Amino acid sequence: MGPMSTDDMNGGTATRTFDCNLAARFERHGDETAIIAGAGPSERTIGYPELVARIGRWRGGLVAAGVTPGDRVAIVAGNTIEFVLVHAAAMGIGAISVPLNPQSPPAELQRELEAVAPAAIFVGPEGEPAFAATDRDFVARRLSQDGLESAEPAEIVAVSADTPAVLVFTSGTAGPPKPAILTHGSLTASLQAVLSLPVDLVGGAHRFLAVLPLFHVFGLNTILHLALLIGAAVVLDDYRSPTDTVDRIRWSGATVVAGPPTLWAAIHRLPTIEAADLSSVRLAVSGAAKLPPQLRIDIQNRFGLELHEGYGLTESSAVLASSISTDAPLGSVGRLLPGVEARIVDHAEEDCFVGDPGDLWVRGPMIFGGYWNGDGPMAGDQAVTADGWLKTGDVAVVDEHGFLTIVDRRKDLVIVSGFNVFPAEVEGVLSSHPDVAQVAIVGEPSETTGEAVVAFVVPEHGTTITEDGLQELCERELARYKVPSRFVIASGLPVGPTGKLQRNRLR
Repeated sequence: MGPMSTDDMNGGTATRTFDCNLAARFERHGDETAIIAGAGPSERTIGYPELVARIGRWRGGLVAAGVTPGDRVAIVAGNTIEFVLVHAAAMGIGAISVPLNPQSPPAELQRELEAVAPAAIFVGPEGEPAFAATDRDFVARRLSQDGLESAEPAEIVAVSADTPAVLVFTSGTAGPPKPAILTHGSLTASLQAVLSLPVDLVGGAHRFLAVLPLFHVFGLNTILHLALLIGAAVVLDDYRSPTDTVDRIRWSGATVVAGPPTLWAAIHRLPTIEAADLSSVRLAVSGAAKLPPQLRIDIQNRFGLELHEGYGLTESSAVLASSISTDAPLGSVGRLLPGVEARIVDHAEEDCFVGDPGDLWVRGPMIFGGYWNGDGPMAGDQAVTADGWLKTGDVAVVDEHGFLTIVDRRKDLVIVSGFNVFPAEVEGVLSSHPDVAQVAIVGEPSETTGEAVVAFVVPEHGTTITEDGLQELCERELARYKVPSRFVIASGLPVGPTGKLQRNRLR
């Protein structure tokens, strides 16, 4: 089949037009609540008028610190009001915001700072331990909160759509982590596409829970930017535990909750949580990793929440497809969003037939501007073809109705005696076991079959799992070459800051 487009899959839904400088769109709302941070006596609430005024002062503070358009402003902070202020201020003056993980080991933080050569850096209390252990000779200016807050306001700078707005570190479609260039145009194109979905996103009526880290594109664009764009409130939450997150949802009345499958699985495992605790939620979304179909069913049955699955990449400014559709089949990430084209190709890079799995390529205005090489933007990468197709690194299949299903990551594929084993398929079977809380499949070298399948299994609390029982289940449901050669019973699985499984650590 040839390339799919949103005309094929969505009926050509019209989209809205935005200013090129995304930060300008955050300043067009009334007296609604903009930010909610903290809880109880430490709660801090900011309305849009105050937020706009403070961002203006922080823009002035950056200008006074010598930051100019195109300069990088590194942010080593958690999900805080200060993060929002410095991030929006940097974009507003035409600088490039570089949000970094405040929990990074010092060596990793050092490498990332060296890669982007920031003109200035803002460090929150949560990022201070890691930053203090780095070599800071290359940092031009350490930003002071007091200095930013007390500055004279500065105006928003006009920028073109292809002006870099944010650098987000990603493992990319291959290789080590590197900063992806997200432009004002790519970020707004992604938001335009999300706003075309068949869901009521009237700003003042919603509170978006920002439990995803804001240094990740999912939390940054799909939560923070989208909420500020439509005039919704952002409930800031540095994730500590699923219990705390449920308390935060209940206390704040959060209406939009998005997180990785691991978050939803952790909430589901809490024995005392009831449907009433999540009664304020009107839109529940899973992303950043493949959602096990059984988990989607469990969330629906237990809490009455329809858990929608989305699909996207850092390199696509977040969302490319969504199952927010009443007829999306179980396991599908739904249809492509408006503006997105897709191809599914075989090893010869020829288009696959409908129903056949292949490598997913995507194209559209939300695709990033390449990777940053430390001296300036690179126009492209081996992951992007000459005619603009981004090779996602994911294996996917599309059905005759245009519904897209992500089979697995190509790099996670296990090849046993020449046969392809997709971890998600084996994980789906093992997840159906009532005593299995989490499972991950990886490959290991084998002298006889090239690779062998290994299953890491985490039991439900208070249960005991036998390897024989798991073996019998797999032999009953899977072809022999897909059955794990061994099972490792584990107390937990390694995940990154967004809750995404880190298979490389298991390997």
